[in-house]
Amino acid sequence: MLVSPELADVLSAVVARVRTADGTVPAIPSYDVGERIWNPPIPLLFQYVSGDEHMALTVSFIRKALDETLAVSRLTDTAGAPLRFQPLDFRRIFITDAVLNGLPPHIAQVIASHKDIHTTMGYAAIYPKDAIAAHRAFLARRRALRPPEEYRAVTPEEWDEFLGHFERRKLALGEYGRAYGSDCLHEHACVRCPVLVAPAEKPRLAEIRDNLADRIAEAQREGWLGEVEGLSVSLAAVEEKLDQLDAQQERRDSPVFLGSPTFNQIAARVSNRDNLRPWSLP
Repeated sequence: MLVSPELADVLSAVVARVRTADGTVPAIPSYDVGERIWNPPIPLLFQYVSGDEHMALTVSFIRKALDETLAVSRLTDTAGAPLRFQPLDFRRIFITDAVLNGLPPHIAQVIASHKDIHTTMGYAAIYPKDAIAAHRAFLARRRALRPPEEYRAVTPEEWDEFLGHFERRKLALGEYGRAYGSDCLHEHACVRCPVLVAPAEKPRLAEIRDNLADRIAEAQREGWLGEVEGLSVSLAAVEEKLDQLDAQQERRDSPVFLGSPTFNQIAARVSNRDNLRPWSLP
C-alpha cells in the first residue's frame, strides 16, 4: 500500500515504540466493544505496556487523547469552534489524500473494503471532477513511464489477425471461448475443454459419445492401454457436457426458471409474426 513520506515516518515511529528487543511486535488480545467478544492475539500497533503486560489501547482512550491534543493545538473549524476529531475521520482523510495524489478510486475502494465505489467517493471529501482529474493525471504519469510503442496505432495486419482469431474459434461443436491470443492445449480433443460452448450440438455430442465407447471397446480388445486411457478422459468430458446440457434444458423448462432469455430464444419468438403472443417482443 502506497503511503506518503509523512505517514511512513509516523508508522515507523509507532512500530519502533512497540517493537520488543527481538524486533517483533507483541501479539496481544483485544476486546471488540461492538461484538462484545475478545479477539485472538494479533500484533496491534496501538498498544502500551503496563508493568510487564502489553495491552491494547481502547477506543475511549484514543478519543480522549485526540481531544487533549486538539485542545493543546487550539485548532478551530470554519465556524471558529474548537476542532473535534473522531477516529473514523482519519479514514476519510487517508482516502481523500490518496485519491488527490493519484491513487485510482477503485484501488482506494479495495483498501477501504467498500462494496460500492460510491461509498469510497463519499469518504473522499472532494468533488467528483477533482477525482476524475486526479485519476487522469495518474494515467498520464503511468503512460509516461511505459514504452511509447504500447500506445501506437494498430496496423491493418494486426487488426485482421485479431478479427481472424474469432473466426478460428468457431469449431464443429460450437464456439470456443478461449481468450484472444491463447492456444488450445487439447489439440483436436476440444470436447475435454470447459470453455467449449456447444448448446445446440447435443445430437453431435451423443454421436461422439457412442463413437468413443466403440473405440474404447476396440482398444480394450487389442490391448491398447494408452489409447483406452486417453479415450476414457474424452468420454468422461462428453458425458459431463451432456449432463450439463440436460440440466440447463431442465431449468429452462421449469416454471420457476427466472433466467434472462438468450438472443436465440428471442429471435425464435419473433421469427414467425403470425404466431406472436401478447408477451412477444414487438
